[in-house]
Amino acid sequence: MTNEIKQKYSRTRSAEAVIVSVYFWVSLFGLSSILFIVSVLVFACTFWFDKNLKILHKYTCLWSAIILFLNPYWKIRITGREKIDRKATYVMISNHQSGADILVLYKLFVHFKWVAKKGLFSIPFIGWNMALNRYIAIERSQGRSKLMMMDKAEKSVREGNSVMIFPEGTRTRTGQLQTFKSGAFRLAKETRSPILPIVIQGTFYAIQKGGFIIHRNTRIRAIVLDPIPYDEFKDIELNVLTRSVHDLILARQNSEDTTVG
Repeated sequence: MTNEIKQKYSRTRSAEAVIVSVYFWVSLFGLSSILFIVSVLVFACTFWFDKNLKILHKYTCLWSAIILFLNPYWKIRITGREKIDRKATYVMISNHQSGADILVLYKLFVHFKWVAKKGLFSIPFIGWNMALNRYIAIERSQGRSKLMMMDKAEKSVREGNSVMIFPEGTRTRTGQLQTFKSGAFRLAKETRSPILPIVIQGTFYAIQKGGFIIHRNTRIRAIVLDPIPYDEFKDIELNVLTRSVHDLILARQNSEDTTVG
């Protein structure tokens, strides 16, 4: 972690910060226990005609918006949303700074299936809702699980679902962009899907990996970059494509300084 990031992230764990954090986590899981019941009802009423569960995913986006509305601690701004073609099927990729990334990306209000580590699916209410949405689980330590994930992701894309992947594989511990794994880019090549890069700034300061304290007045921004059509990368080697998209996101992530109020 750089000295600059340490300075920005440094906080006094005051009584106020602890109270705010307790409220956030209690409201997150308390509301989720109620909202999950609605998820089950939405699923029961729509799964038979909504094969891709688009209605359930839209409700899940609303679920996230409700959580953020009742916890107005972060100043979130989404830019470039107009670049998303609602009728297109993308391999969507984003950098991964903290657990807050998930809440922020739901604010795009576009249809996609998450690729997420298997352990998240067992979290009460939130993880159960992920399973209900038929998001795609991966167990990072097992090669077979990765192959199964790729098969499921490819099938999902061919069925008309965009897929959202964090190509770093896990959240950063330093605030710096990590090396990208090639799976998302292999998926885009094999399905001939455009890549939709998204840059997230500021969530690292909102809550750090493994942290409990919620930091208020953090400015968060999600930037949708121009989609990369399949024709532009079909002849590019996989490792070159992976590195070039990594560098594209890195350049944009560092282009503006995100500060904490």
